[in-house]
Amino acid sequence: MNELIGRVLRFEKDVYPRRSALYGALASEGQSPTALMISCADSRIVPEHVMQAEPGDLFVCRNAGNIVPPFAQMNGGVSSTVEYAVAALGVSDIIVCGHSDCGAMKAVAEPHQLEDMPNVAAWLRHASAARRIVRDAYPEMDNGDLVRAISLENVVAQLAHLRTHPSVAAGIARGQISLHGWFVDIHAGEVLGLDGDSGRFVPLREGSPLPMALRAERRVATETPFAMAAE
Repeated sequence: MNELIGRVLRFEKDVYPRRSALYGALASEGQSPTALMISCADSRIVPEHVMQAEPGDLFVCRNAGNIVPPFAQMNGGVSSTVEYAVAALGVSDIIVCGHSDCGAMKAVAEPHQLEDMPNVAAWLRHASAARRIVRDAYPEMDNGDLVRAISLENVVAQLAHLRTHPSVAAGIARGQISLHGWFVDIHAGEVLGLDGDSGRFVPLREGSPLPMALRAERRVATETPFAMAAE
């Protein structure tokens, strides 16, 4: 803990003075992040570090397993964060980010590990679809590959949950929100992105198109009379 306190003091003495203009602008003008990142609480995955983000760039929500519960009338921290990011901050991109060697996904693969952690077990039921998909569609996998497959499928499942939130669904319908599914491979030092067209995770590479789970395009089930008359 003393080491962490020392870092806080270095922030006050060295970092803040060098970035005082940036912090001053953020304090007086408020925040306007363009992206919401929902990532795992694992200490090895720091969203701002992965994205090399400056203060004010990202709105971040971290929890065990990068979970997004389906929308319900019952309030929750993730649901409130999503709603605020979309409705108040107007973010245009939402990223659900998983990672390799995820302890939460190991527990999803082996639920008996959570016998003494009922709250964690209840939370990770939101990842049940990922376990079921891997069980039925990924036969004969060993434990290491199994956890990786569950981690990837969990990103896909949480993106599906995200689309049940009214603020997100409305933003998608207006063509104002893009969805991204990312996976940080700690061992390889690379980030994979979900390509919504192929359904596969591919490496993010400079000079290549950014893979997106869902691109920002207006998506409505029918045209309004006003829209049809304007064509």
